[in-house]
Amino acid sequence: MSHITMKALVSGIAAASLSFSAQAATEVQWWHAMGGELGEILVGITEDFNASQDDYRVIPSYRGNYSETMTGAIAAFRAGEQPHILQVYEVGTGTMMAAEGAVYPTFELMEDHGRAFEREDFLPAVVGYYTDTRGNMLSFPFNSSTPILYANLEILEAAGLEPRAPETWEEMEAASRQIIESEAAECGFTTSWPSWVMLENFSAMHDSPLGTLENGFAGLGTELAFDNELVASHWDNLKTWQDEDVFRWGGPGPGDDAAPMFYAGDCAMFFGSSAARAGVLGNADFEVGYGMLPYYADQDDAPQNSIIGGATLWTLQGHSDDEYEAVAAFFEYLSLPEVQAAWHQQTGYLPITQAAWDLSAEQGYYEENPGTDISLRQMTLNTPTENSKGLRFGNFVQIRDIISEEMEAVMTGDKSGSEATADAVERGNALLRDFESAND
Repeated sequence: MSHITMKALVSGIAAASLSFSAQAATEVQWWHAMGGELGEILVGITEDFNASQDDYRVIPSYRGNYSETMTGAIAAFRAGEQPHILQVYEVGTGTMMAAEGAVYPTFELMEDHGRAFEREDFLPAVVGYYTDTRGNMLSFPFNSSTPILYANLEILEAAGLEPRAPETWEEMEAASRQIIESEAAECGFTTSWPSWVMLENFSAMHDSPLGTLENGFAGLGTELAFDNELVASHWDNLKTWQDEDVFRWGGPGPGDDAAPMFYAGDCAMFFGSSAARAGVLGNADFEVGYGMLPYYADQDDAPQNSIIGGATLWTLQGHSDDEYEAVAAFFEYLSLPEVQAAWHQQTGYLPITQAAWDLSAEQGYYEENPGTDISLRQMTLNTPTENSKGLRFGNFVQIRDIISEEMEAVMTGDKSGSEATADAVERGNALLRDFESAND
């Protein structure tokens, strides 16, 4: 295959830039939330940077999932023991933006230390999520993803279906029923991250609002507004499909039970992050197909486009200028087309720069690996609208937990879709007002 590997990359960069110094390297602590295959690749990138020069040394430290990592960093900051770099998932953006005095904005960091960092180099779908109202990038967009559909093509063929992922929810239901009736698998599909997939991106794909004020981008006075017929009826459909084995609930929050059901062949299809590709290929012993998120064919505004997830790297205050010079050098390294292309190709995360996307295409990566451009094409289906450019709600980490709880109440039969969406909006709006009061 023509795509580059980190091992090949480091040899070229190290040969070009390796220098020798009698002084000890300046150390930088990086707290991250990536375990498994992704964690191994992340550590490899860091080792490559450290090997490419001897002035700086970045030390990655796995601190649990995204929520645990962010919570731990808040406690560490209060104790004066915060890391230099913190990986924060996209739903924590509003909270980080409001943490004045705790963050060293990326655009200022790079400018202060004379490092290359041009906003125009980054993909618009990525940039818009992490900039302030003046267009300044506040954090470094390291790993951006979007949910896609993974399909066990062998099960589809065994059920007498075409070996391709369904495009609409109507096709998803019909295909799943045929899979069950043919006994090719026990269930049609499952999902990880139910709030992200079955509400946030579902709404974006149908150009339906999550909240007022451009989904929170236009101000703290935003209110949640997803208690509509479209979302409620979809959640009711999921409940009906679950009762008939068309769908299987993978659990709230991250939906940890979903991927294993797909790997084991219990469910024929699986909604997961585009960055789950490394894990899928590492665990699946069958041919995997890729598809975009489905949409309801009777909805005039669909399909619109999906929104990103993943995380960015935030630089925290409280360290020396020498250490910030090291952080800036590391961010510059991470921006290199070769590094970004390799990261994208190995993980399934989006290439954050146009140059990395172009390089991957020039290397023949997409041609050799059909389906790996699904996430990029889905993100760029149409020009993003106020409803599909993303979300920026304070306290959304906690609000997403509420959404998952309310969805689970539908799955257990305790609430209807309309009841659950109404309750989720009411509970979530209370947290938005708390956030507004604390940061207004």
